[in-house]
Amino acid sequence: MSGKLIGVGTGPGDPELLTLKAVRAIEAADVVAYFAKQGNPSNARRIVADLITSQHEEELGYPVTTEIHRHDERYKSATADFYAQAAERVALHLDQGRTVAVLSEGDPLFYGSYMHIHVRLAHRYPTEVIPGITAMSGCWSQAGLPLVQGDDVLSVLPGTLEQEDLAARLGNQGGAVIMKVGRNLGKIRRAVAAAGRLDSAVYVERGTMANGHSIPLADKTDDIAPYFALVLVPGWSTRP
Repeated sequence: MSGKLIGVGTGPGDPELLTLKAVRAIEAADVVAYFAKQGNPSNARRIVADLITSQHEEELGYPVTTEIHRHDERYKSATADFYAQAAERVALHLDQGRTVAVLSEGDPLFYGSYMHIHVRLAHRYPTEVIPGITAMSGCWSQAGLPLVQGDDVLSVLPGTLEQEDLAARLGNQGGAVIMKVGRNLGKIRRAVAAAGRLDSAVYVERGTMANGHSIPLADKTDDIAPYFALVLVPGWSTRP
């Protein structure tokens, strides 16, 4: 008998934002798998650390992250090979009848690394996905920033886009979330300014985590940002 694959959303950072279903799945799993940059601790594991007791752990270490440009063929080849190997490592446990909970920060099917396991294994094994609170939801809640309402359109934009593309997409006056900030912060600020929306944009760092905070993007004058940072551009232009 094959085991069961479970993609578990761990939420944006605060352990208290784990769902009850996620907690039960992690506690009952035979194996807990998680992604991390090689040599670095896993953020997803940190969120659920108190729930891991006797489960076998499977760390899936990225061979590269930002050392090589994502459009470089070496990056594409290394990451494709990595995800294929990671999926087979998980499959070895499933073939032995074990339940494997693969952790994913935020929601597993929203920019989550778990997706690369899912598309390779979900058609081969019984699979369940447990949703998690997304990073953007955690960040706009931490900032107390109403983002969209009524007929507003919400756009989710990766900060890795070219500056001109970001500015053009921000020009529609709807709400926007810009993810993957990190080293892209300077470019993002210039794009937001070019779209005429700098005065309303908010920078949120490590939303829902103990050291999280938010400030107007215009007041964030340096270009230093961690991986866990977002820029929020609110819609609702008619709000009182």
